[in-house]
Amino acid sequence: MLEDELGIDIFVRNGKRVVEITEPGKAILAIAERLLREAENLRLAGKDFSNEGSGSLVIATTHTQARYALPQTVKAFVQRYPGVNLVLHQGNPTQVAQMVISGEADIAIVTETIAEVKELVSMPCHQWNHGIITPLRHPLLKEKTFSLEAVARYPIVTYDTAFAGRSRINRAFERKALAPRVVLTAIDSDVIKTYVELGLGIGIVARMAFGPQRDKGLRMLDADRLFESSTTRIGLHRGAYLRGYVYEFIRLFAPQLTRKMVDATMRGGGADFEL
Repeated sequence: MLEDELGIDIFVRNGKRVVEITEPGKAILAIAERLLREAENLRLAGKDFSNEGSGSLVIATTHTQARYALPQTVKAFVQRYPGVNLVLHQGNPTQVAQMVISGEADIAIVTETIAEVKELVSMPCHQWNHGIITPLRHPLLKEKTFSLEAVARYPIVTYDTAFAGRSRINRAFERKALAPRVVLTAIDSDVIKTYVELGLGIGIVARMAFGPQRDKGLRMLDADRLFESSTTRIGLHRGAYLRGYVYEFIRLFAPQLTRKMVDATMRGGGADFEL
């Protein structure tokens, strides 16, 4: 019916089967997607004014953020909005971004990679650094000069290449013309710590993932001098309507991101301010 109304072909057909979308069809479908999103925004706006304390909020994030950065924010949010169903989905950065793009999630919380995703608007929240973890009494702990050269002498367990932090690790070694032996990669900091404790190698993880009381079988060395710092960012779908409790979740996680700042970023399409 839409093809008849507009007088163009949206789909290329082979008999009764649709095989692809025409170039004019791609433009039409993009407009249709925006219209459908605005229709959803109208529905959400109505809910916001009629029942602001109920609904759902889906957060897509990585294991490290969910396990170590978000617990206090989640606790405070649930206490403030008991009528909101809060859901956490975990994945690697690419999966996290796709969840928000597809509408499966409302907010992405991940390291820098989402700043490059055109469908999302992102804002910096926190900076963090990597640390080197070792088993107790590991030879690296006795090194007089703690350096990348010293680190590269041992097998390494660290994050999968899908993570932005991994690219910073790789660049640091490349600048020194070092070729570290990475024996295992994972998307889960706790998995990395488990295999380091078993003696498979030394680990490179987000420093927030280590707790002296919790990780008594490990030691951590400060690696601020060795690797660039990373930035956790919040990502939102471009053009999305944000319910009141979404602003509050963002504020609880990153107090510097006021509602005014979030709105300005959403209108402008990006955030380049420094933390």
